[in-house]
Amino acid sequence: MSTTKVAIIMGSKSDLNVMQDAADVLAELGVEYEITVVSAHRTPDRMFSYARAAADRGIKVIIAGAGGAAHLPGMVASLTHLPVIGVPVKSSNSIDGWDSILSILQMPNGIPVATVALNAAKNAGILAAQILSTADEYLVKNLIDFKENLKKKVEESAREMEDSD
Repeated sequence: MSTTKVAIIMGSKSDLNVMQDAADVLAELGVEYEITVVSAHRTPDRMFSYARAAADRGIKVIIAGAGGAAHLPGMVASLTHLPVIGVPVKSSNSIDGWDSILSILQMPNGIPVATVALNAAKNAGILAAQILSTADEYLVKNLIDFKENLKKKVEESAREMEDSD
């Protein structure tokens, strides 16, 4: 297990069904993580203290998922030097997910947020591991194995389809 930590935060517990994918892939890759709810709108003081103290707790990358207006990733990025990966979440009050995508994607210069596709928390977890792997050989091996397994699954699917003809 890598000793570097990733924080997975979300604006609401209802986002967990999406954000769990980041936790699952991080666990598969051997990356330690913490996961919690931090709302930019309902608990701004919690968001401020969480983001400002993240590096002191050993966090190296923050994955922030949010639906609707989706201010959490950008606000967290404005409060820390750590890389932030935003996951737009298609929520019950969403405008088909576009509000979340654009709120996270359209950050002003100086406050970058790496943004993955709508509900793509798994990709956020993989990206966090790739960022960490630049200084962690353990993760390099795990990521190479992970990608090799993806390749094998596609090749198996192709063979199955070709054999069924």
